[in-house]
Amino acid sequence: MLERTQVLVLGLGGTISMRDASGAGAQPSLYLAEVLDGLPGELNVDLEDLKLVPGAALVFHDVLQVADRIRRAGAEGYVGAVVVQGTDTLEEVAYALHLLVDEPMTVVVTGAMRHGSSLGADGAANIAAAVATAASSECAGLGALVVLADEIHAARLVSKTSTALPHAFASWPGSLGQVSEGRVRLALRPSVRPTTLEVSADAEIPRVEMVTARLGAGPDQLVALVADPPRGVVVAGFGGGHVPPSWVEPLTELARACPVVLSSRTGSGALLRETYGFPGSERDLLGRGLIWAGTHTAVKAVVALTLLLAAGSDRPAIGEHFAS
Repeated sequence: MLERTQVLVLGLGGTISMRDASGAGAQPSLYLAEVLDGLPGELNVDLEDLKLVPGAALVFHDVLQVADRIRRAGAEGYVGAVVVQGTDTLEEVAYALHLLVDEPMTVVVTGAMRHGSSLGADGAANIAAAVATAASSECAGLGALVVLADEIHAARLVSKTSTALPHAFASWPGSLGQVSEGRVRLALRPSVRPTTLEVSADAEIPRVEMVTARLGAGPDQLVALVADPPRGVVVAGFGGGHVPPSWVEPLTELARACPVVLSSRTGSGALLRETYGFPGSERDLLGRGLIWAGTHTAVKAVVALTLLLAAGSDRPAIGEHFAS
């Protein structure tokens, strides 16, 4: 049973809205009310369908508009908002909303791993669990959350870790809790959230590129970026934050032109700062002006850097955000 019922559910589409009506593959076709037809009871919520697209089709401006709608919902008296979308970009959207929406609104992002024509479609159950989380006073002040398969994750820590399993999302170092019998049961609470970024819904989205270290990678992509610098770059390095030796000089030059954030492609754990000293190590690169990503994955570092630049943050402010 919900503690409060003032929850707004916003639909963007995704697998949760899809069905395969002709055998040609699942396509978005279900609005929120149709998805919720699968529940044995009714949810006392307000539904708004904003888009009906795959998660891969979402862009930053969509997120800014959702954040703006959630802020207005808070002024209208809602205690929480649930965003329903495709899981392809769910972790990115959730973290963006974590940075853009301030307390006391509880924001929960959910979706589905099985479309409406699948055996055991999970869409309606995920929405119900997300609504229970958004309405729970226990979750107030935790920042944006992700709820799938009855697990509650902090948006800052969650990643999609499977292509198709129902439990496709996992957090490092772990989930915050679960929804059981319609009630929220928290085991952990995240640390203090960062300062909320002020980015208008029509803000210019800066160009931010990501480069990923791999065996045998040459410097060509970096050389091209040096010739045409973006507003920012995220490097997904090996292990604790390492890159091939041929990357060192172009990264040094690129860091003079724009903020370059050094992260790891591993997906969990804090980036190293001072363990290794060889050319292309984390210590070497940070000494050349690259910005330490802390515990941000490369994907989340792109989200943060994009929004920080859109908010007008300078290099010191960017470094402070990633260090927090």
